[in-house]
Amino acid sequence: MVLADLGRKITSALRSLSNATVINEEVLNSMLKEICAALLEADVNIKLVKKLRENVRQVIDFDEMASGLNKRRMIQSSVYKELIKLVDPGVKAHQPQKGKPNVIMFVGLQGSGKTTTCTKLAYHYLKKNWKACLVCADTFRAGAYDQLKQNATKARIPFYGRYKI
Repeated sequence: MVLADLGRKITSALRSLSNATVINEEVLNSMLKEICAALLEADVNIKLVKKLRENVRQVIDFDEMASGLNKRRMIQSSVYKELIKLVDPGVKAHQPQKGKPNVIMFVGLQGSGKTTTCTKLAYHYLKKNWKACLVCADTFRAGAYDQLKQNATKARIPFYGRYKI
């Protein structure tokens, strides 16, 4: 829900840029203010938000921008690149090794789809002829074990765990 809301707010901010008849410093500042507010509401680190704002302002200089350039496209492109920098850690993704134990733990907000995603990931690896199983480690949420059991049974994935103590 948080990501969907964040996406809507960023899209709305970029739409306000598209709707503007004249692209100037005021329009840029308004758009950046909306994007930064959306990121802060989504609990993005304030230092990262500040860095995003500074980097976009560095790239967009209305005084030195040639008159033939598409200002909207340049602004949208720079915002897009900075948003990518926020989510791209810049390191190679973890690659599980076949024949060795690989543990992947999912952590997140209740109702964000962790159990379903874990089931899909385990199913993906089963289809690639890997050994996979699901372990219920949620000791607090009522129904966590039942949900995992139901998903694992449907997907024919071995599962482990027990009811809440």
